[in-house]
Amino acid sequence: MPVPVLCCGNASVGGAGKTTVVLDLVRRLRGRGIAVHCLTRGYGGRVRDVLRVDLVRHSAAAVGDEPLLLAAAAPTWIGADRAASASAAVAAGAEFLLMDDGLQNPGLNKTASLLIVDGAVGFGNGRVMPAGPLREPAGEAALRCRAAVLIGADQAGARAAVGDLPVLDAWLAPDRTLEGERVFAFCGIGRPGKFFETVAAAGAVLAGSARFADHHPYTMRDLDTVLAAAERLHARPLTTAKDAVRIAETLRPQIGVLGVRLMWRDESAVERMLDEVIG
Repeated sequence: MPVPVLCCGNASVGGAGKTTVVLDLVRRLRGRGIAVHCLTRGYGGRVRDVLRVDLVRHSAAAVGDEPLLLAAAAPTWIGADRAASASAAVAAGAEFLLMDDGLQNPGLNKTASLLIVDGAVGFGNGRVMPAGPLREPAGEAALRCRAAVLIGADQAGARAAVGDLPVLDAWLAPDRTLEGERVFAFCGIGRPGKFFETVAAAGAVLAGSARFADHHPYTMRDLDTVLAAAERLHARPLTTAKDAVRIAETLRPQIGVLGVRLMWRDESAVERMLDEVIG
């Protein structure tokens, strides 16, 4: 590629926080005046060909939920063929490519990769699927990365598992306060507990909750059940930004959305990493 390619991937299945990291890096690169585009497979959507995500025309059913979040921040391309997506993005004016996932995809040469790790679960039992949660051994993934991004306290020995790989420490914070507000929190993400922790950090009173599978396509029956439960508890229904794009537009005004911000222990280290990738 004639432009830098930075991959935000992980060694395990499930939600480690890749999209949150990508969104943070988009903001930093755009702040430098760099035309950054995002590349993602479009998991959960029916479209498989190379496509630029259009927030007006495309739904989560078509392109997946995460591409819609990314497209609200920067031009975003989906497609199983990452090299083809990258070529389309460069032809459209991209000066920097950010990959959301794809660490195990060899189809596109990467300038650098970041290994994203959820500190609460780390690399699980350290075994590769189906015996464990890993796509590949953590040590092998670390060898192909510039640094690890450890989100939250290291409760599962992730730092030791990546050996000498530099670690950028970060944590999630709610994007607003909900002090004293009664909420019924629901979500369909990789680790629902992370969202409930964020709700508590925002100061809300968690009156009740519901969990759905990751990328769950909400039906009207699902949402009727959620709204009824919230009403019984005299609470406001609340979900994540990722879940909100999978909810029928007619019902979105009735449901609150709580987003997250990525907080870095050393922001200067993040900026230096970007300097090195840009070259």
